Order: sequence, then structure tokens, then C-alpha cells
Amino acid sequence: MLPLLFLVFILLPIAELWLIIEIGGSIGVGPTLALLIVDSLIGAALARSQSRVAWERFNIALAEGRIPAKEVFNGAMIILGGALLLTPGFITDIFGLILLIPPTRAVVRAFLARLAGRRGAVAFRVAEFGYAKRPGGGPRPGQSYDYEGSASEVTEPAPELGPGPPTGEERG
Repeated sequence: MLPLLFLVFILLPIAELWLIIEIGGSIGVGPTLALLIVDSLIGAALARSQSRVAWERFNIALAEGRIPAKEVFNGAMIILGGALLLTPGFITDIFGLILLIPPTRAVVRAFLARLAGRRGAVAFRVAEFGYAKRPGGGPRPGQSYDYEGSASEVTEPAPELGPGPPTGEERG
């Protein structure tokens, strides 16, 4: 994590400044500043139009009763892409455009889903372990889990779980 932060907060600004100076030396200071301003304006317009489309798709998913996971991811990537395009610099503009254009955003989404799937596989298996002892998993009938974090006193006796696994003496 530390190398990533070093890359983003130290090396990226240095690379952005170097590239701006190189382009400014090549085409001039005025055209370079104009190019930075124009791509920020175009990026803001693109972010606005893409966010409108993402919001409509989000509402359609909710109306259909689907979980809008893809739509939420698209919205987050559009916000990040818009912020990158508004940041002065050509490198961040390239990454911002990648996140704002739908086909490249789909590629980024697929890549991050694969990455999360590989990293999250162990966590998902551990999370399922708690339900392994009860057939069907989940809470008992008439019981629900408290997701709000509030506490309540339980007055009913603990249910009988039945015999546990056989001990060494019972096996043979």
C-alpha cells in the first residue's frame, strides 16, 4: 500500500509536471495551457452526460428489483474519471478518459472484479463457515440477525443442538 501511495502522491505529480513542461516546450506555453483547459471542459461535459446515463440505469435496475451493483460501480468510476479530468495534467486526463468511456470502463470493471474475486475468495469461504453447522444456513425460523448494532436481552433458553461430532472413544 505504501508504494502505491508513494506512486500516486509523489511520482505522479512529478511526471505530470515533467510532461507539461515537455509539451509546453514543444508547442508553447499558451497552447499547452489552452489544451489543459479545453480537456478539462470536455471532461466535465463527458462526466455530466455519463453520470446522467448511469443514474438512469441505476433507477431502472431498482425499478426491476435488481441489485444495482454494476450501476453503482459505473457511477463511482464516472466520479473518479471526472475528478481525474478536472485535475490539471495529461496523465490523469488519460486515466480519466479511460474511466469515462463506457467500453474501457467495462474493461476496468472486469479487471477489478477478477482481482477482487481472487483476493476475496478466502474471505468468502471464511464468512460461509459460520453457517456450515446448520442445514440451510442462516438464522433459525422466527429469528433474525441484528444488523443495526443494537443490543437486546435474550430470555429464551438456548436451543438443543443435538449431539456433537464423535469423540475418539465413540469412534472405535
